[in-house]
Amino acid sequence: MTREIVVGNFKIGASRPLVLIAGPCVIESEQATLRAAERLMAICNGLSMPLIFKASYDKANRTSIGSFRGPGMKEGLRILAKVKESLGLPVISDIHSIEQVTPAAEVLDVIQIPAFLCRQTDLVVAAAKSGRVINIKKGQFLAPWDMKNVAGKAAAAGNENIILTERGVSFGYNNLVVDMRSFPVMRSSGYPVVFDATHSVQLPGGQGESSGGQREYVEYLSRAAVATGIDGIFMEVHEDPDKALCDGPNSIPLNELPTLLKILKAIDSVVK
Repeated sequence: MTREIVVGNFKIGASRPLVLIAGPCVIESEQATLRAAERLMAICNGLSMPLIFKASYDKANRTSIGSFRGPGMKEGLRILAKVKESLGLPVISDIHSIEQVTPAAEVLDVIQIPAFLCRQTDLVVAAAKSGRVINIKKGQFLAPWDMKNVAGKAAAAGNENIILTERGVSFGYNNLVVDMRSFPVMRSSGYPVVFDATHSVQLPGGQGESSGGQREYVEYLSRAAVATGIDGIFMEVHEDPDKALCDGPNSIPLNELPTLLKILKAIDSVVK
């Protein structure tokens, strides 16, 4: 049995219903971010599904120097604070350095450690010491059982409000694969586990100067993952993914989300 972790006014973990973490890959503008948050809130309210709103203020690990990274920490946190204050939604975003922990913790309900940085001990420990819930993404280079050691770093800092997220493992060049065994393995650590459905269909660097993606497989992988009894599902969504400034090929259209979530909620209710 996994522990229960409080986020906002709901809990994730144990046998609690599936939680959605969703939003655009990156903050493109204040208006677009608020619009996406409002639509997601309406969708989740209609399904009685808890929501954590996600948008990155800086995508520091882009494929090329010309890739759009976002508005930066100061402006991005201001926009996320507005989402939180105006809509009452808990918010999550990535950090990339120890210096970002304190300002990020003033706004974010959940601090996210990017997959590429999950083995950076000082970063994980600093994030944990903030007292915020920590979502640690499993590196594309790690086995699922390795995440017990990563979580142990945060726990040793006195914070066991930890979520672990699967986002696929490297499978040859420019490709990822998801091993469904990873979900019960990571949940055996005692922490809630989330499946990042959209990053798992990413083709890293697959378009030469940007990443590609196969969003057509998000539904199938999501259904399989939820059937294992995971605690949350992570999805990057966009009103028009083909025009998204980041991760469009693996993002799903907002207007397709309600149908998919209904299916996932039905599976979750059977499993739990």
